[in-house]
This record gives sequence, structure tokens and C-alpha cells, in this order.
Amino acid sequence: MYIGVMSFYEPNKRDTEALMIKKAAIAMGHKSIVFRHSNCQLVFDNHHPRVLYKGKKFPQFDVVIPRSSKVSNNDLEASVIKQLQLMEIPVLNSYSAIVRSKNKLRTLQILDHLQIPIPKTAVVRRMEYLKDAIAKVGGLPVIIKTPFGSLGSGVAIVESMRSLYSALDIIWGTSNIILIQEYIKESKGKDIRAFVINGKVVAAMERKARKGDFRSNIGQGGTGRKVTLTKDEEKLAINATKALELNYSGVDIIRNNSHAMIMEVNCNPGLKGIIEATKINIPQELVKGAIAFTKKYK
Repeated sequence: MYIGVMSFYEPNKRDTEALMIKKAAIAMGHKSIVFRHSNCQLVFDNHHPRVLYKGKKFPQFDVVIPRSSKVSNNDLEASVIKQLQLMEIPVLNSYSAIVRSKNKLRTLQILDHLQIPIPKTAVVRRMEYLKDAIAKVGGLPVIIKTPFGSLGSGVAIVESMRSLYSALDIIWGTSNIILIQEYIKESKGKDIRAFVINGKVVAAMERKARKGDFRSNIGQGGTGRKVTLTKDEEKLAINATKALELNYSGVDIIRNNSHAMIMEVNCNPGLKGIIEATKINIPQELVKGAIAFTKKYK
């Protein structure tokens, strides 16, 4: 097969994880290239709408694996993915699923509607509603988030009203909507990342925040180790992925004393940390998943 890996990195930046997927595909006997989303041009001419790549005909991929790393203007940035779908090119994560999952507020709406457990969350736009929102999620400390962000950015823990106002001076500069979420103290700075492909958990790791931080993201200095999920946690990760209509995802699960909850569902989960923690060849699993998806798609 001819497998395209769409990188959303800028042309002057090396996308090592996209290259890992390409290398895995070639090792499995397939043809593969990494192409930059920024080098794609959309053409609408009332006759033959299409995508060009560097001004030339778009490659005839059998399937495309998108690595959507953008954290803002996602509906615009991902529009090229939608055009590929309209051209009937199989894309492992669709435009709609990517835009949906990149919006933390929309993700919480969907999960809560389907009764998939999440931490108590309140959404506010104005300062005068902060105290009431904090009370509704159980009081201080709380986690505050912006609707968009990745790798632990746009997230802070607040332990007093004084620190809340200080944090909001920074966070409200990037978003006029704030998510206030209960702090799960039983987690002790740990969470679980489950990597889901085509309705199956292929790897899972427990992440632990570095000393002095509460964010367990590997990109923020957290560490990871292989972990075995319970049947309920595995089902939770799969159901959350299906709820957002993603074909592959990284699901962040947090444990408290009574049950597990979904923190986030990522459409562009990192590869390096979970590979190091589990020793599982995730790029190879992604390629296998893309091929299986293509057969089902056709």
C-alpha cells in the first residue's frame, strides 16, 4: 500500500514521530512518505475541487494517517483532511472527529451526554461566576483549563482565590472561556494513557508528574511505566474513543478511590513516551490499524 503520513509541523521543523510511522510502514513492505499539511493547496473551481501538493497533483495514497498537532483554528487547519475525505481517500481520523476532540469543552459535552464518567466541570465566561463554579465542583483546589491546548499547556492547579486571579490574568489572555474542574487528590499526580486503535487498546502506561508539578504529561517532565488496565478501564478508553468517532486516540484516565474517569481524549497522541514505557511498536500498530481501516472503508 501507499501510506501517507500528514504532518502539521511547519516545514522547517523535523517531525520525528511522523517519520517513525513512515519508517514502520516501509519496514512492513509498504510505500510511505511524510507530507506537510502546509504544502497542500485547496482548489475550488465549480468543476473539479481538489488538493494539490506543492502545486502539483496530490499523491494517490491508499490511506492517510493524520498527525494533527495544531491547538488553534483547528476547523481551518484540518480543512485539508475534509477535502481528502471528499476525494474518497481514507483518512484514519476524520476531519469532524479531529475538530471535535481538539475542543475540550465539546469533548466533555459528548462524554457527559453519553454518561461516560468525567471529573465535575463548570464552564465560565465572567469573573463574577467563579466562586459559584468552584463550589459546584467541590471547592478548592481546582484545575483550570482553556478549551484548547495540548501537552499540558493551558492547564493550571489553583489552591486559593488569590492564585486563581493571578492564573486567570495569563489564561484569560488566550481564551474567554475557562473550564473549572474538580481536583482528584487521590490520583497523587498520576494518570493513565491508553492508546486505542480501531476499538482496541494496544498499549497503556501510567504517567507520574515530576516533583513539584501536578501535570503528568511526558512533555512536561513526567515519567511513564507500563500498566495493565482493568476491564472497566479498557472499556472506558474504547467507549470514549468511539464517542468522539476517532479511529485512533490517546485516552487519559484518572483513578480515584471508587472508579476511573476520563480526563481527555487526544486525536494526536504522542508516541515516544508510550513506546519507551511499554516497549510496544506503536508506529507499526498504527500502520496495521490504517490498513485494516482501509479495507473496512472500501
